[in-house]
Amino acid sequence: MHKNIVITGTSRGIGYELAKKFADAGNQVLALSRNTTPLDQLNHKNIVSISVDLAKEEAIKKAVDYINNNWKRVDILINNAGKLVNKPFSELTTSDFEEVYKVNVFAVAELTRQLLPFMPKNSHVITVSSMGGIQGSMKFPGLAAYSSAKGAVITLSELLAEEYKELQIAFNVLALGAVQTEMLQEAFPGYVAPISAVEMANYIFNFALTGNTYFNGKVLQVSSSTP
Repeated sequence: MHKNIVITGTSRGIGYELAKKFADAGNQVLALSRNTTPLDQLNHKNIVSISVDLAKEEAIKKAVDYINNNWKRVDILINNAGKLVNKPFSELTTSDFEEVYKVNVFAVAELTRQLLPFMPKNSHVITVSSMGGIQGSMKFPGLAAYSSAKGAVITLSELLAEEYKELQIAFNVLALGAVQTEMLQEAFPGYVAPISAVEMANYIFNFALTGNTYFNGKVLQVSSSTP
């Protein structure tokens, strides 16, 4: 049966490839991103793109309204959008932290909260985190705001898995290592990752469809390298 999939951060990298892959497989995709142009240019019959600034709570309502008016059901939510600020800690301001947390933590919580009423049993919420958010993993200077936010959503997902287990909605986190994306270049200029955005999208695609059979409240470290 074809599924209704909501994906955030779809203008580039993994999110773009995921939207394409799910749509090509015959699923209905709602793609949420500030910049809708890349997916609009695909003109795919199974993709609806809505321009949403996830840092603004009222913007999330646009997505909820679309689902309420057109779908009534969400089978898979992939919280993929991310914001990265790369600065020495001594230069990080409260507003830098707020910007990063608004997208990486608060928007994940708010979008998930608003979509849960549409999610039937056996639906799956996947949050894309980072190896930098894993306790005990290698850390890198300049990523205090980003990596701490990526740690926060791991704990959030573990809590939600517990809170919603009776409804049989699964919550899992994929903590990614280095993937060749624009965001990686912002974090590690010049570094070449061993995995492409397409390869990682293939992995997440399969995990989104089947992972909730085997995992709930888990954090999978999807990494073959450091960083």
